[in-house]
Amino acid sequence: MSQHVFYEEEGGFKVGTILADNDTSLQVEAPHGKRSKVKASAVLFRFDAPSITGFMEAAQKAAEEIDVDFLWRCSESQEFPYDALAREYYGRAPHPAESAAVLLRLHGAPMYFYKKGRGHYRAAPEESLKAALAGIERKRQQALARQAYVEQLTASRLPAEFVPVLDKLLYKPDKNSLEWKALEEASAMLKLTPARVIERAGGIPSTHDYHLKRFLIEYFPRGPGFDNVAAAGEPGELPPAEAAAFSIDDATTTEIDDAFSVTALPAGGWRFGIHIAAPALGIPHASPLDAIARERLSTVYYPGGKITMLPEPAIERYTLAEGRDCPALALYIETTPALEIVQVYNRIERVHIAANLRHDSLEADFNERTLAEESAAHPHARELHMLWTFAGALARARRGEEELALRPEFNFRVENDRVTITRRQRGTPIDVLVSELMIFANREWGRQLAASGTAAIYRVQGAGKVRMSTVPSGHEGLGVEQYVWSTSPLRRYVDLLNQRQIVALTRGEHPPLQSGDEALLAAMRDFELTYEAYAEFQRTMERYWSLRWIMQEQRTELTGRVLRENLVRLDEVPIVLRVPSLPDVAPGAAVALGVVDIDLLELTLRCEYRRRMDALPVPDDAGQANPAISL
Repeated sequence: MSQHVFYEEEGGFKVGTILADNDTSLQVEAPHGKRSKVKASAVLFRFDAPSITGFMEAAQKAAEEIDVDFLWRCSESQEFPYDALAREYYGRAPHPAESAAVLLRLHGAPMYFYKKGRGHYRAAPEESLKAALAGIERKRQQALARQAYVEQLTASRLPAEFVPVLDKLLYKPDKNSLEWKALEEASAMLKLTPARVIERAGGIPSTHDYHLKRFLIEYFPRGPGFDNVAAAGEPGELPPAEAAAFSIDDATTTEIDDAFSVTALPAGGWRFGIHIAAPALGIPHASPLDAIARERLSTVYYPGGKITMLPEPAIERYTLAEGRDCPALALYIETTPALEIVQVYNRIERVHIAANLRHDSLEADFNERTLAEESAAHPHARELHMLWTFAGALARARRGEEELALRPEFNFRVENDRVTITRRQRGTPIDVLVSELMIFANREWGRQLAASGTAAIYRVQGAGKVRMSTVPSGHEGLGVEQYVWSTSPLRRYVDLLNQRQIVALTRGEHPPLQSGDEALLAAMRDFELTYEAYAEFQRTMERYWSLRWIMQEQRTELTGRVLRENLVRLDEVPIVLRVPSLPDVAPGAAVALGVVDIDLLELTLRCEYRRRMDALPVPDDAGQANPAISL
C-alpha cells in the first residue's frame, strides 16, 4: 500500500505520495503527477488512507467548517503542536483530513495564532486579537465608505464627509486619506481632474475663491490678516524739507512710497527732490515688525484686492499722505538752467505732502497734447512740466534717443462681482516722469552703496536675464551701471532692507547688515522666489477676470494681433493664446477670433480663426513677444 505525506513548502501545504524515502529527503508525486524532492523535516504527518486524490479539497472544506474563534478558545496560552489541538478539538485522534484541516485553519488565521515553528503555534493574547479584529473591521467599513463616496462622486453628488476637508482635498491632499483615495478613483473613472470632479459635485461654488484659496493656503496659511503686533516706531526729530512735494499714483494706491518736489534756485537752475517714504526709521532690523515684513517680503496685488506687506497702522504712519508732514528719505538733484546735474545729495527729513495726484484724473490735464500746447491747467502744471522735462533729459542721457515700444497696461476694477478693464498705453508723460526719476534714484543710491562698500541687494540684468545680487553690476535693460530697488519700502522688503543701509550711510552710522551676512543672502534668495510667485498669482487672477469679462460682456468674437505662428495677443484683455486653426499670416496681422469655450476652473480660453482684419491700425507693440523691462 502506498504511503502519503502532508508537508509544508514555500509557505503553503501540499500532499503527495512517497516514491522513495531517503531518510533526510523524500521523492514524492503530487495528485496531478508532478514529482519533486521534499525534505523529511518539512513533513508534518504521514498516512496510508485515504487516497490523495481530492484530499486537499476535503481538508479545505473541513477547515472552513471550523470556527476559528472557538478553536482559539480551545487552545493553550503557551506554544502547542497542531496535533495536540486537533485531538482536543475533535475529542479523539483526528483523521488525516481533519489534521490537515486544523493545520490549514491555524495557518490561515495569523491574527488568532502566531506561528512558532513547523507545526507549532501560539494563541494570540486577547488584547492583541481584539486590536487586530478591530483593525479588520475598520478596513471593512472604510472599504464600504470608499465605495459609497465613489458612487456619490461619479453621480455628481458631494459626500457630506468631504465638506470639512474640501480645502485639503483641493490644495494639499493627504494621499493616504480615505477621501482622497475615493476622489482619485472617481477621477480615474470619469477621466477628470480631482478639482473638476469636486466642482461637478458642487464643492466649488466660486471659481474665484478656488484660485484665491490655492494661493492663500500656499503662502498665507495663517490667513492674510495680521495678529496683534507692536506699532512702527516714531522716526525721531527730523528737520523740515524746504519744499512741499506731491505724489503720483494709481487711484487705488494706499502705500504711497514716493513724491516729488521742484524748487527754482536763487542763482538759476533747479533742485529736484525725490522723496521716499522712510519706514526704515521706525522698523529696525530684526524687530517684530521687520519679522512680519521679512516673512511676507512684498505686498500682493490682484484685481479687486491686495495683501499688504506691512500692517495698516505701520503703513498709515509712514505713507506719504496728502496734507501731512511725513518722514522721508530724500534724494536731491541740483542742476543748471540747462538741466545739467551739478550736485546730488541725500537728506532725512519731514516733507509736507501737498497733494496725492491720481493717474485717472491727472492724465486729462497732463498728457502729450497739453504739453505740446502748453495748455495744462493743473495746479501743479509748472512742477509737472519741469519734472517731465528733466525726466526726458535723464532718459536721453541714459539710453540716448532710443524709445522702447511698450505693451499697453490693463487696469482692472472689480465692483459687485463685475469687472471693468481699461487699456492704458504705457510711455505717457506721467509714466516717463515717474519711471525716469525712480530709475535715477535707484541708480544713484546703488552707486552710493557700491562706492562706500555698504552691503545691499542689487537688481542685475545680463544676457536678457534679470536677477538679484549682492554684488553691484550693470542692468543692461535700463542702461545703468548698478541698480537697487529702494523706492518702494512700504511694499517690498528688499527696498526696506536697502533703505536701512542708505539711511545708515547718510547718517554715517554702522549699517545693520554687512556683506556676506546670512540674513542678507537669505532675504535675497527668499525675495526672488516669493516675488515671482506673487507676480504669477497676479497674472493668474488677471487672466481669471479677463475670462470673466469676456463672459460678462457676452463676447462671441475677439480681435487680436498675431505674434508668431499660431500665437495671438488679444487687444482688449491681457491674454496670449494659441489658435490652432490660424492660417499662415505674418506677425502683426490683425485677426478676428470666435470664442469657442471658456473654462474658469482651468483658466483656459479656446478660440477659432474667423477672418483677417487688415483695416485696423497696427499698434506699436504688435509682434513683440518679449516682456517689458521691469523697473
